Amino acid sequence: MFSRKRDIAEASSSSTPDNAVDPVTAAADIEAGGRPAAKGRPTPKRSEAEARNKRPLVPNDRKAARKASREKMREERNREYIAMQTGDERHLPARDKGPVRRYVRDHVDARWNLGEFFLPVAFVFIFANILVMQNPTLSALVLVALYAVVIVTILDATIMWQRLKRRLRDKFGTVGADGTKTFDVPRGTMMYAVMRAFQIRRSRLPKPMHKKHGVWPE
Repeated sequence: MFSRKRDIAEASSSSTPDNAVDPVTAAADIEAGGRPAAKGRPTPKRSEAEARNKRPLVPNDRKAARKASREKMREERNREYIAMQTGDERHLPARDKGPVRRYVRDHVDARWNLGEFFLPVAFVFIFANILVMQNPTLSALVLVALYAVVIVTILDATIMWQRLKRRLRDKFGTVGADGTKTFDVPRGTMMYAVMRAFQIRRSRLPKPMHKKHGVWPE
């Protein structure tokens, strides 16, 4: 029985490799050097690591920093200007971004709006009023006609917005429990549509995606 135990002990000792590392020795080496011998350098102190990670709040060269900031702002303005011409959603200003705003622009651009003719017509009436200022009757008629144009233009813009709001609900609305679609119009959308409708088509930014009226968004 004792001879069998001795044979097993000798077999296990012979199977152990010569280059095995004693864990006690390895731990002592780590404590002595600060890091395992494989890295070959001690662990940096906490104060040294914090000093390396510190960045100055104010740049050393303020003139160069201002110049770099101006260059960055100029590049951003150039990207926005190009996006205004091409309709690139990535670089449009925040007020023009998003599928809802794009749909509003396409809808307004597809429609013949009285508002886009308001400024030229108003200048004509003002000039005519100056010419007939000596005649009170004609001057009053010109002013009445101008007020009538203003009222008709506002009514046309109201009709445009009501139709656009229904289209927005059909396009972006969600179906409720009763089976009807509902859509919360984002704040400022109505003013965005009306202001675009009152602009001359060629001066609108972002530019219309189609040269002619009648191309309605899907």
